[in-house]
Amino acid sequence: MRTRAVARAAGIAVAALSTAVATALTPSVAQAGDTFYSYSGPTDLAALAPGTVLDVRTVPFHLTEVPTPLTAIQVLYRSTDALGNAVANVTSVIRAAGAGPARGVVSYQSAYDSLNPEDSPSRAVAGDIQIGGFTGSGRNLAVGGLFFSAEVTGFALLLAQGFSIVVPDTEGQQANFAAGPEYGMNTLDSLRAVARVPETGIAPGTRTALMGYSGGAIASNWAAILAPEYAPEIAAQLIGVAQGGLLAVPAHTLRYASGSVAWAGVVGMALVGISRSYAIDVEQYLSDYGRQVFARLRDASIINVFLQYPGLTWQQMVLPQYADPNSIPEFTAVANAINMGLAPIPTIPMLVHQGTGGIFEGTAPGGPGLGDGDGIMIAGDVRALLNRYCATGLPVRYRELPLLSHGAVVPIWALETLAWVNARFAGEPAPTSCGQIAPGNSLAAEVDSGG
Repeated sequence: MRTRAVARAAGIAVAALSTAVATALTPSVAQAGDTFYSYSGPTDLAALAPGTVLDVRTVPFHLTEVPTPLTAIQVLYRSTDALGNAVANVTSVIRAAGAGPARGVVSYQSAYDSLNPEDSPSRAVAGDIQIGGFTGSGRNLAVGGLFFSAEVTGFALLLAQGFSIVVPDTEGQQANFAAGPEYGMNTLDSLRAVARVPETGIAPGTRTALMGYSGGAIASNWAAILAPEYAPEIAAQLIGVAQGGLLAVPAHTLRYASGSVAWAGVVGMALVGISRSYAIDVEQYLSDYGRQVFARLRDASIINVFLQYPGLTWQQMVLPQYADPNSIPEFTAVANAINMGLAPIPTIPMLVHQGTGGIFEGTAPGGPGLGDGDGIMIAGDVRALLNRYCATGLPVRYRELPLLSHGAVVPIWALETLAWVNARFAGEPAPTSCGQIAPGNSLAAEVDSGG
């Protein structure tokens, strides 16, 4: 009976969203210069505790800039950047069906992968994005809105079951792409903040699952890594993390995807984002061509670079004396800081999906020491990371999908994630693949560009 009722409720929710999109005559107008995303209060941010609520607003929930009957509560809150500085960030809450307290929380970390803060999920939710890329209804349709709208297809079922969904701007308001620890702190402080806003219906201590693929997996796994020390009260309420396409050792990815057909430009994006988040003066190391590429990538999203920089390599972007990334101390230090293999071990059950068909997205196998990946993430790195976790007794369910590339894994991950998350909330024992995961790569933090 409960299954049928949930299915009916999910169908009603999906129908409501579909009807709103189909019948809306005019997309909402973006709010130019919206000040909600920045903090201007009288108290120094550094004097406030992480997770402090700075502002709250309620907005219509948008799909591709079209308002729907749903509403979202958005919270401006205090968080921490990669260098430990106090920053303001935004998260969005889509409330569970009904007016009562949330049955549980799903913190969904979006794979919006952009160096432009205008692509953030909070702006997509509020209909505030107004950038170039595609044209719809006679005007520019936001790239970030398109990506986020594709991701929310699974939300209706979760909402119908009584779960509330929290969607943080994982990259922060500077869009520091690929800065993993910063993603994690933004995610954890988002959960602190939403429990301090009565309108969300989320009480402190509400059981919470983390979900995210690709860039969303960076945020989800770093949140799981950092929670016991950075936010122990949040760690106590986390029941699991479901993720796929995981960036375990970014230094290896530099070698794997450098020179590839589709993903080489995304590696360049990561270098821009990491340089920005860790305050590295990268200009001094760049060649003339590298400066041109960096200038084009400064506010790019993944859609601006995917398939658009075929063959781009580290060596093309830097001066000859820096052809070996290890010759730049700042980069080797950051490679250590963002390497999950050198970070603390999480304490919550995991579901992880990883493809190995990167050849179909134009990335050759990684060669000795790396092996196959999905085009951008390396299976051997993920296996090594998860075996490290298994050694502590952590329940890890791992699915490696041969011949599927990064994008092709997403539908399988999404379907299995919904079932896995429901089982965690139901209190079922977490399944494990530990003891069956093949050996992986070294998790050492050497920076190897493959040059």
